[in-house]
Amino acid sequence: MRSVGLAACMAMFSAAAQAEDSHNVYGTFLTQAKTSTVTIEDCGDGTPCGRVSWIDPNAMEPGQTPETAVTQAGDPVLGLLMLQGFDKKRRDWRGGTIYDPENDKTYASRLKRLGDGRLQVKGCIGPICQTQVWDVAPAALQTSAPTSDE
Repeated sequence: MRSVGLAACMAMFSAAAQAEDSHNVYGTFLTQAKTSTVTIEDCGDGTPCGRVSWIDPNAMEPGQTPETAVTQAGDPVLGLLMLQGFDKKRRDWRGGTIYDPENDKTYASRLKRLGDGRLQVKGCIGPICQTQVWDVAPAALQTSAPTSDE
């Protein structure tokens, strides 16, 4: 009977630890297309903010470089704040936004760290969400995101 109580206690601790890990969304992640990385850091208030920190030069249009890439609005993509405004919920971060520089649109967003260390990113219009899973960026791409003038 004692081992059943111990097992139940360990299961509760493991579930609590897993739930806490889902909130650790900080780090540098390779986007699903594998053409850029986003570095997620604390916004300064305990919530996550993500900036474009690397763009694959091979994914650029001829004559463009990562340093010259701009959004449709004319803002530099490198250093662009694209994830912000999240609220910590029970299992994930919600209520934030994700900006898609390719089509110049902002969507509602949710973030969650998966058990294997990858990041689940959802972009939503109303109740319909598109889910992407971003890998942890390789060590060579683990840099702080440059900041752009907003």
